[in-house]
Amino acid sequence: MAEIKVRNMSGAEVSDLTLSDAVFAVEVNEAALHMAVVNYLAAQRQGTQSALTRAEVSGGGIKPWRQKGTGRARQGSIRAPQWTHGGIVFAPKPRDYRFHMNRKVKKLAVKSALSAKLAEGKLIVLDALTMEEYKTKTVVTMMNALEISNALFVSAEVNKFFVKSAANIPGVKTAPVCSMNVYDVLKADTLVLTVDAVKKLEEVYA
Repeated sequence: MAEIKVRNMSGAEVSDLTLSDAVFAVEVNEAALHMAVVNYLAAQRQGTQSALTRAEVSGGGIKPWRQKGTGRARQGSIRAPQWTHGGIVFAPKPRDYRFHMNRKVKKLAVKSALSAKLAEGKLIVLDALTMEEYKTKTVVTMMNALEISNALFVSAEVNKFFVKSAANIPGVKTAPVCSMNVYDVLKADTLVLTVDAVKKLEEVYA
């Protein structure tokens, strides 16, 4: 069982917390991490690109010239792909790029990401993220106290004051445990979890 110092929003150490080895000390599976990242990025694609095939381009219903005797290559339509303004061969059409990942692989990817952050010393645990007003300066002061700049803050529940206060700080992202993803965990220089978030992660992934 790994021990980690719990800090408050002022950066002071207030207690110790024991982390579950089943979640924060697993062997990092790079294949699962790669698949989770690719899956996330694929789901972000709009897939709205579209072009017209020769069947969809207007015009071209008549044969441009007779089949034989002109000395030119035979043509059936001025909307064939080799013509200017003709249709596109294998034209891209709207599609969904998402693909399915097995539940066990998803859980392994999350545990691998959390374990990697702990092993790298880039995991911070806070006793709580408490804010009662919209104040970006409060978040900046806390980050300076924790000596971090690019970070992902994960809490058990959504705190609307903290989320909106941190929204316009470059390099900062917030998420509740239920919507945390592997891509954001790996991309952030530092992962900041609340004690409640740690307990919830251990309940879900242990």
